[in-house]
Amino acid sequence: MSAALIAIADVKCSSCGLALSGRGATHFPCPECGATTIGRCKRCRDQSVIYHCTQCNFEGP
Repeated sequence: MSAALIAIADVKCSSCGLALSGRGATHFPCPECGATTIGRCKRCRDQSVIYHCTQCNFEGP
């Protein structure tokens, strides 16, 4: 497995908690503090489900 696949497989969706996999899933640093990784599954992204940063409590769609 490549390093990129391992990295995203270890990240869970910050909204629903599912492990990220498949097309449409993504992960990125928190837009506010950059200290944590925010994970977004395709379903939560499509439905604009709110997520929270565990470090700074930033909230985003």
